[in-house]
Amino acid sequence: MKESVASYLTESQARETAVYLLGNVPGLPPIAQSLHIMGIAVVMGSIVMVDLKLLGLAVPSQNVGEMIRRLLPWTWCALLVNAVTGLLFVVARPNRYFFNPVFGWKFSMLVPAVLLALVIYGLNRRELGYWERSLTRRISARAIAAVSLLLWVGVVLAGRWIAYVDYLYFLYE
Repeated sequence: MKESVASYLTESQARETAVYLLGNVPGLPPIAQSLHIMGIAVVMGSIVMVDLKLLGLAVPSQNVGEMIRRLLPWTWCALLVNAVTGLLFVVARPNRYFFNPVFGWKFSMLVPAVLLALVIYGLNRRELGYWERSLTRRISARAIAAVSLLLWVGVVLAGRWIAYVDYLYFLYE
């Protein structure tokens, strides 16, 4: 019983703090939203470039392994920024997000998208040029990149539609 009370107080305090910050720190909501959008731009820019390279559609002069090594660290930093800024809004208004089916769609695509990026980055980090070593690996990389692109586009679209769930008429039929 004590754990649930302590957990409630912690959740309640976190919500109150987030609401207080958003309402009383001048400019915080638009600053947090702007940082979130810039984070999305960095994630999409880095991921899309790597995925297009893996698909053989971008930067033919660039080595795949080197591109992954240079770009994906930007992805991880931007995802951290997005986690912090997104969490600020979710904690402040949890009902707006947790009862929104589009929020669920976003995270059902975000988790596998991040996992695929980790696979691409991790295998390349373990063995530089991993994705270029054999035909099987190149084919696997293309399949992963295609799925990754679809997932990331879905994440961005769902993220944008979270605020407009009321306009998705088929959810209310």
